[in-house]
Amino acid sequence: MLKKQVYIQKSFFGFISIIIALTSLLSCSVETRDTTVNSTGIDISEKYPTYWTYNGKEILLLGGSVEDNLFQIPDLVEHLDMLASAGGNYVRNTMSSRDTGNVWAHKKLENGLYDLSQWNDEYWRRFGTFLEETAKRDVIVQIEVWATFDYYTDDFFRPNWDINPFNPKNNINYDVYYSKLPETVDTHPVRTENNFFRSVPSQMALWLVLWYQQKFVDKILSYTLQYDHVLYCMNNETSVTSDWGKYWAKYIQKRAFLAGKEVHTTDMWNPRWLNHPFHAETFDNPDIFTFIEFSQNNHQSHDVHWNNGIVQMEELKQMGLLRPINNVKIYGHDEGLYKTTRDAIENFIKNLFMGCASSRFHRPPAGQGLNETAQAVIRSMRDLGDKMDFFEGKPDNNILQSREQDEAYCRAIPGKEYAVYFPAGGSVELDLSHFRSTPELQWLDVLNSEWLTPLRLDKEMVKLKTPGKGHWVALIR
Repeated sequence: MLKKQVYIQKSFFGFISIIIALTSLLSCSVETRDTTVNSTGIDISEKYPTYWTYNGKEILLLGGSVEDNLFQIPDLVEHLDMLASAGGNYVRNTMSSRDTGNVWAHKKLENGLYDLSQWNDEYWRRFGTFLEETAKRDVIVQIEVWATFDYYTDDFFRPNWDINPFNPKNNINYDVYYSKLPETVDTHPVRTENNFFRSVPSQMALWLVLWYQQKFVDKILSYTLQYDHVLYCMNNETSVTSDWGKYWAKYIQKRAFLAGKEVHTTDMWNPRWLNHPFHAETFDNPDIFTFIEFSQNNHQSHDVHWNNGIVQMEELKQMGLLRPINNVKIYGHDEGLYKTTRDAIENFIKNLFMGCASSRFHRPPAGQGLNETAQAVIRSMRDLGDKMDFFEGKPDNNILQSREQDEAYCRAIPGKEYAVYFPAGGSVELDLSHFRSTPELQWLDVLNSEWLTPLRLDKEMVKLKTPGKGHWVALIR
């Protein structure tokens, strides 16, 4: 009897919801508002268009955190203070709810079902607090609107879709018939077996589902558009058609414009090779995706990682499409699933040396999170960025002589300043004959965040040999 009542209730709400959804989506009326664009806060630098500015000043985004959906953790304030104390200013925030202790965005009724037209106040209280606390500390937030694994089975074989409020069996607003969504998705997102990501008009045009998706995005924007420190990524490791990401990027840009704001959007693809056709959808559409995500390149290691990035950046430059490139996820932990701790440290630093706008350590166990190692690397790179004319530099390994594979990486302003990074100690030769005055060498011990005493160099061809093993940076000025 109870099942019959629930079915009747869902059918009734489904019918009403279709009428409301069609009315909402097809309505041509737009609320009148000030459309003067406000570009303060996070923006693309006019002088260095591959980097960000914050309130008019160029910044290097460095970060790490214990979780991806950071707004859901209980000790948020302490964690942000730890990040800021290390010189960090960049976090990832997926709008995810699948982990223990998380709450979902929608209200759960007494009958155990969710109502997608009502909200869970605790979810949004957490999100509002997160935005407020990051703004206080000038920490840039990169949001992922659709936490892909919440709608599938994840890498740990958890059936997250089974507990998701958008699942037709879990809400009063639609059933399988009205929504065309499955009740069971027991596969990884690469199989793309959930029509949830085909709701947009150019795909399956699932108007009822799309309306509730739109309500969710509108709710996010009702919070984020009050601030100026938020970047928007549409998905996490998506494999679905680019129509989905493009739809939401344009939708967010439109809603921001109508609110008198300018925002920046991107998408994150699943393939680990940057020359995969999926990535071209982001690379080739700068009007829709105003910055680029390189995170999946961080599955690569050593020279392969570096060369992948350099080659792709050079192609983008030749096509006039180069813009800020972020790395919101850097994998690697000796006790994790992907790569080693050395890989994580090395890729974090190489991303910056090759000219990327951001680097952030992925959460444990897949990454370093904000452990002591992560804090040391962030602190060191902040010191390095402040000490040198970082935004003027360019990646240039060709000036390194006697370099062995993965031995050293260089960022240079020829004749003025060189930074040479050694992931595991070593030595290279460097021609300094074009310096007008006697250059100075200072070594940075990355994992101890300590600078050694500066040395004067009196030879035109010098051999740079690290003071010890491990991660070192030589700064020559």
